[in-house]
Amino acid sequence: MLLLHGWRRLILAFAAGGLASFSQAPFDFFAVCLISFPVLVWLLDGAAADSGSGRMQRFAAPFVTGWWFGFGYFAGGLWWVGNAMLTDFERYAWALPIAVLVLPAILAVFYGVAAALARPFWADGLGRIAALAAAFGIAEWLRAMLFTGFPWNAVGYAVMPTPMLMQSAGIVGMTGMNALAVFVFALPALLAGNKHVRTGMALAAFLVVLHAGFGFVRLSLPAEGDATLQTRIVQPSIDQSEKWNAAVRDRIFRTFLDLSAEQDTQEAIRPALILWPETSVPFILQDRPDALSAIGELVRDDQVLLAGAVRIEGENAADPEARFYNSVVAINSAGVMYDAVDKVHLVPLGEFVPLEAVLSRLGITKLVELPGGFSRGGSRHAIDVSDGVSAVPYICYEVIFPGIAVHESRDAALIVNVTNDGWFGYSPGPYQHLRQAQLRAVEAGRPLVRAANNGLSAVIDSRGRLVDALALDAVGTLDVAVPLAPADSLRTSFAGTTGWAIVLAFTLLAALLQWRQKSLRE
Repeated sequence: MLLLHGWRRLILAFAAGGLASFSQAPFDFFAVCLISFPVLVWLLDGAAADSGSGRMQRFAAPFVTGWWFGFGYFAGGLWWVGNAMLTDFERYAWALPIAVLVLPAILAVFYGVAAALARPFWADGLGRIAALAAAFGIAEWLRAMLFTGFPWNAVGYAVMPTPMLMQSAGIVGMTGMNALAVFVFALPALLAGNKHVRTGMALAAFLVVLHAGFGFVRLSLPAEGDATLQTRIVQPSIDQSEKWNAAVRDRIFRTFLDLSAEQDTQEAIRPALILWPETSVPFILQDRPDALSAIGELVRDDQVLLAGAVRIEGENAADPEARFYNSVVAINSAGVMYDAVDKVHLVPLGEFVPLEAVLSRLGITKLVELPGGFSRGGSRHAIDVSDGVSAVPYICYEVIFPGIAVHESRDAALIVNVTNDGWFGYSPGPYQHLRQAQLRAVEAGRPLVRAANNGLSAVIDSRGRLVDALALDAVGTLDVAVPLAPADSLRTSFAGTTGWAIVLAFTLLAALLQWRQKSLRE
């Protein structure tokens, strides 16, 4: 592979990245990364050898190689985003290439940056593996932060396909998991040489045993308390093409009411919390007092409804000064919205258009048709849902942001995630979304309840285990006594700091081995 040049090197990098995408949910073939990342290392060996003496030339070849690897990875893992454009193909056909090609191309820049960042520390043996691991840890962090962030399918998820293998995230965070995952995945590249082979294999074995062993021990510990919250999750599987159809909106609303109605009168199983998915109410609630009255008739005195809904600030939807929010609203038995939390992380082109004045002239509009799009929420807070129990809500893809719930859920007993994955059809998207929600529960040490329009609705305990779930496209309700016990003390609120310490350690190791190699040559 050192001898590959030009398009052959780039095609192989693309193929290696595409293969690595099968490490993500729902496939979970993490072993493919033990092939993909060594191939990337060997291709970067060749790119480093081809680098010129100029400063830009030294970084260009590694960047391009890393970019093609990333393009294959994101094209293979995110092709399903294009399904959102098929719900109204005539109107949004223009966006299909953006979803399946432009988005992966943009995200691939971060993997190109990772390869370029590793270049100054590139040397024979273990040092280049450590450099690449540190660089990927930094690049994945940047992907979660820059330009509103889109940390979907971070490479670290590949080593966390089951709850037992998720527990390390509570200690080292996603930054640490991303770096450690790349380090272990890339170590087989040492087998093609004669330096640090035994050391590298021993390190790989040690990290894998430590990772799995910690998870086993943590899941073996008893829960801290036995408090529960009886919860009913509603999954209606409303067809996306009907979601905002004015002719059927009353029927959709009635579907939610019927599914939410009491199905058993026994006090022991009456839900204290009823949860509806994202934008479940197909109209502006403030404009429909009859709808609020109907909800008031549904909700008992000892119950609360949390519903995804469009919230308006202004006189009505026709008000040109009105502001719209994608929100979670809390409604009591009096039919009163007593609290609301607005979405903070909006989806570019889905809920708002960056540089809208310019892009609208090119015919580029948002997928959610509201005047001016959604406005960004100012802050997030927990909502009281029962006596002594509060829940912090996250809307749609907000739950993919690493560490987001660690501090925001500190005073809450429960994390709530409402979403509408109906945009993506029967594809890997909903499974990947659920997997990332599981990790947020592990990071925060709090249980998570998830209502999705067409699935996958689920209840997740504080250690990332699925308590119960509804299948994709199923119609029905999920009645579960949600265990409110927090995770045990084998976790830390400083996981982010620990993760950066791992990145720093890999950087120092790479620098030390490079310095030693130069000293021996001299």
